[in-house]
Amino acid sequence: MAVREPAVAGMFYPGDGATLKKYCQARLGPRSPLISAKAVVLPHAGYTYSGETACRVLSQVDVPKSNFLIGPNHHGRGAPFAIMSNGEWETPLGRVRIQSGLASGLLTACGRLTDDSLAHRDEHSLEVEVPFLQTRNPQMELVPLVVGTRDLADAREVARSCGKYLATSPERILVVVSSDMNHFESDEATRVKDAYALRAVEALDEEALAKAIKTHRITMCGFVPVYMLLSMKEALGIRKATLVDYRTSADATGDQDRVVGYAGFIFE
Repeated sequence: MAVREPAVAGMFYPGDGATLKKYCQARLGPRSPLISAKAVVLPHAGYTYSGETACRVLSQVDVPKSNFLIGPNHHGRGAPFAIMSNGEWETPLGRVRIQSGLASGLLTACGRLTDDSLAHRDEHSLEVEVPFLQTRNPQMELVPLVVGTRDLADAREVARSCGKYLATSPERILVVVSSDMNHFESDEATRVKDAYALRAVEALDEEALAKAIKTHRITMCGFVPVYMLLSMKEALGIRKATLVDYRTSADATGDQDRVVGYAGFIFE
């Protein structure tokens, strides 16, 4: 069985299992009532910078067994829409099984998806979310998709095909989308720019998001995965998006000259 080994453990998050478990449990402890969310958007930087935002979202969410993860492909290797359909993902907290039945169904439902493990090998955007999900549900399984194109027509087609298939599932599937916000401008400029994108997401308006990204030159690395989620809203029955937390790296470092923005959403 193929095992996708961690690429950024010890860099983006603790590489020691005990330390990682302590970090996650301290921020994701028991809470009720939990939200049966249809989707979440989480940031994917190092935990020092964005871990608090991700945890503020997932501490409120009932994480099911089945999880469909969508994130950007930062390194550009592999297929434009690359999933892994079998094997396991390893983290310092243990291994997580890829839900091969769900992956196979998605591949059949959407001809533009490609079974491609190369695209996932060194990509951090989904890896950093997995320990949080494991902590919330140790039995969780996943299907990972990384997106390496900015062709919105293709992205919309893939999203709608995936959404229609997910809607046929008899069990609840949480869609977990990974994205950071604007990159490497001042804290003031980043907050102004990100506000345009955040309002579009709250309005569940994928075309308004695309317009905001283009008009205001927002360097949101997971823009296309978030656009895809919004394109699935009818199929998934999403009617509300709640911004749970927003911050920039300046909140962690104090450096306001060159920051990255981080946002966390719950979709119901």
